[in-house]
Amino acid sequence: MKASPLLLIASIITKTSAFAPAVAPKVFTRNMSTNAVPLANGAMSFDRVCREWRCKYTGDKATSESLEKIAALVEEYLPQIKSASKDATVNRLVCGACLDFKLMTTVPLDDFGPWEEKGFAPEAEFLEKLKAIDGVSQVETQTITNMVI
Repeated sequence: MKASPLLLIASIITKTSAFAPAVAPKVFTRNMSTNAVPLANGAMSFDRVCREWRCKYTGDKATSESLEKIAALVEEYLPQIKSASKDATVNRLVCGACLDFKLMTTVPLDDFGPWEEKGFAPEAEFLEKLKAIDGVSQVETQTITNMVI
């Protein structure tokens, strides 16, 4: 059975509706771009969205074998991760005290929907390999805004 074009458009809109403006902004901030989505009654806005992959690792940050394997995995997938958008930025965060590892890929709002439709590729494959590393636990993802202010 063929899906109607209207049904297809409705499906696409609902996937990115969490990042659509609810109402026109009342106040424009100095960092608000023309396609920015207002938050906090216009007191802030965003036009970049981040997909975060995070986990816990074991061992001391300086000698952790699990963190070393995570680093190799990131190097293996970094070109694919950066291909999410020509304007993608990738940040790596490591906390030696909490044993947290986070990889944050931020893309312009206009590129987020197409990347989301592709399952945030290569997310599934990367996370599967991340979970297989001995000493890695609490593998999670989150979608958040990420703005330089």
